[in-house]
Order: sequence, then C-alpha cells, then structure tokens
Amino acid sequence: MGTIKAVCTSEIKGIQKTETDSIILEPDWGIEHDAHAGNWHRQVSLLSYEKIQEFNARGAGVANGAFGENIIVEGFDLKSLPIGTHFRSGDVLLELTQIGKECHAHCAIYHKMGDCIMPREGVFCKVIEGGRIAPGDHIDIVD
Repeated sequence: MGTIKAVCTSEIKGIQKTETDSIILEPDWGIEHDAHAGNWHRQVSLLSYEKIQEFNARGAGVANGAFGENIIVEGFDLKSLPIGTHFRSGDVLLELTQIGKECHAHCAIYHKMGDCIMPREGVFCKVIEGGRIAPGDHIDIVD
C-alpha cells in the first residue's frame, strides 16, 4: 500500500504545478482544470516521493509539483511497474500507460542540477474511474 503525499495542478503546460488540497479526476479525461487533461494516454503524471527526497538530498531543494507531476506517491518504485498496472485510491482507478518521457527542453531544475528525474522516474496514467483524492489518501496496486 502506498500513500498520496501531494496533489498538484496547473492550467498551463510546461510550467511547474501548484500543490493543492485535493483534485477531482474525471474518467477518460484527467484532472479537472489541469492543462494535461484530455482524451489521450498521459492524463495524469505520478512521481515517487522517495525519488524526490533522494534528489533533494543532492541539494536540489525542489517543492512539490516542481517536476510537473500531478500526484506524488510514497511506497512504490513507479518506474519498475509494468504498463497496464492499475492503481486504486478510493473511487479513483488509474491505468499506467507510459513510463518516463522525452525531455525536449531542459527545465530550470536541469539547469540548476544538471539532471531532472521526471523523464526517467515519472509515469503517466489514464483515468479509468473518477473521483476526488487528497494528500494522506491510500493508494494500492490492484488487478
């Protein structure tokens, strides 16, 4: 079992996301009022809390949402999970659709640290069943 540590959104693509109290996920769409919502395979991005902590231990000092991630999850090595993995948090059901992504333009984090973890550690999901999630909620891998 994992725990949701933070949820973040942005209405504009290509910028850091802002931490919020909760998010509403809509089936086959993504997060309400998030720039990446739409009918495609990368509706929601997840990043491991542990990987962010390791990166910050190297002096990065990044805040939640800085990598453009929507949901920060503690308890799973997300990039090691197979495509098609399902996550359940309350009413919400997510399906893992992509691991990592190509970074076309290096972000501010990359310029500061010479590295960015999102392209190799971040994963992307589609929303299968919607609902509200918030920090502190549990998240599980389900069949």
